[in-house]
Amino acid sequence: MMNVVIIGASGYSGAELASLVAKHPHFSLEGCYVSEQSLDKDKLLSELYPEHTGLLDTLLLPLTEEAFSVIEQQADYVCLCTDHKVSVELAPKFLALGKKVFDLSGGYRLAKTSDYDTYYGFEHPYAQWLEQAQYGLAEWYAQDIANAQLIAVAGCYPTAALNALKPLKDANLLTDDQVIINAVSGVTGAGRKANIATHFCEVSLAPYGLFTHRHTPEIAQYLDHPVLFTPHLGNFPRGILETIYLTLKPGTRSEDIEKAYQVLADEPLIRLKGSTIPTIKGVVKQPYVDIGWQQQGEQLIVVVAIDNLLKGAAGQALQCMNIVNKKPSYVGLKGVC
Repeated sequence: MMNVVIIGASGYSGAELASLVAKHPHFSLEGCYVSEQSLDKDKLLSELYPEHTGLLDTLLLPLTEEAFSVIEQQADYVCLCTDHKVSVELAPKFLALGKKVFDLSGGYRLAKTSDYDTYYGFEHPYAQWLEQAQYGLAEWYAQDIANAQLIAVAGCYPTAALNALKPLKDANLLTDDQVIINAVSGVTGAGRKANIATHFCEVSLAPYGLFTHRHTPEIAQYLDHPVLFTPHLGNFPRGILETIYLTLKPGTRSEDIEKAYQVLADEPLIRLKGSTIPTIKGVVKQPYVDIGWQQQGEQLIVVVAIDNLLKGAAGQALQCMNIVNKKPSYVGLKGVC
């Protein structure tokens, strides 16, 4: 059994991950922590999420200096479900203690420090860890994930986009034209902190972060292709649906597209739907990526759906933890509901 500690466990992704770890056959949930200033400290996690009563009757502890000593003694894996800037500062501290760190924020996903100035609004102080961090997109980088000390778990929107596009890119089916990604996410993607913009009664389907969203450079970096990414906030709790528009090279046949996607055919958490269009309903509270596509001449529309809290966050992190632990990536996820 590997001992797991979760920092930022009171948020949606943290609580989702805690429930997965608590039910996992090879992991033990050793501690759930929040910041010293958090109003959730000293509460039971099941008080915040009553659906987990009996499973997560776990005290939310403040992350004090004394807590670092406890974690040093008890934990094998540390999961950061914290704000980007918080993760940037915490990760080196836990790495210095010899822990495997799984960061669910965007703090270590990008290669260039200048991208943090542009897209995250802060100067990244740890260029050496940016160089060493391994991107945690489980189906594509398993071997590198297995040997990494710091895993930057892939973002939710990029998880959907990259699984949908990398097979086509690797098969050399894309032209040099910019790929257009039109995406919509449920409100849980905005986090649990109170905000009038994400208050459910105020939410209407609307785009945000036009040209400036921080997932744009993440998708472009790991796809190695220009993208125009536009996210939308929808008035539903969870799930992501992306409609992706791209131009194929002349002469590309439907058989070529089908063949390209076969690289994912044996992945247990990828479901290739062919011409059947995926839906959010089909993936909510499920750990899967559903990918469908339709072609008209040189135009291809790819539709992909994931649950933003599972495959887009906690489920992806658990896959990376399984890989580091030399277990199949789907352990504790298939049949999660």
